[in-house]
Amino acid sequence: MSEIAAPATIKVIAFQLMDKEYAFPVHQVHSIEKLMHITRVPGTVGFIKGVINLRGVVTPIIDLRKRFNLPQGEYDDSTRIIIAALDDMEVGLVVDGANDVLDIPSDSIEPQPDVVGSVEAEYITGVAKLEKRLLILLSLEKVFK
Repeated sequence: MSEIAAPATIKVIAFQLMDKEYAFPVHQVHSIEKLMHITRVPGTVGFIKGVINLRGVVTPIIDLRKRFNLPQGEYDDSTRIIIAALDDMEVGLVVDGANDVLDIPSDSIEPQPDVVGSVEAEYITGVAKLEKRLLILLSLEKVFK
């Protein structure tokens, strides 16, 4: 008897923005930090909050709510900065909460629906249904640009 191969899984970090759950591959995440002082940098685009000094490295910070043109919310105890890396660039992403590392079976990922119609649609690589949760999978490459 031949063994049946287990479906491939993708390990992602799940996080919240408003009432939706988003995710991107965990291998792109360096760390998750509590909110810290962000130094504003004049003359940058609106969704760049500024920079932080994280263990001696100056890291630019993107506010994902602003990046996706979502209403601004108050930062609270669950607000986190996800430090993500793409190629040689490290960037912090301000999110409402980051709490799960999940294994998503690749066969549960569907392409993004045509009728998403939201501003963040251009950043989406797919949608994963996991039990009662719906995760919107993001492309860090597109978020960073």
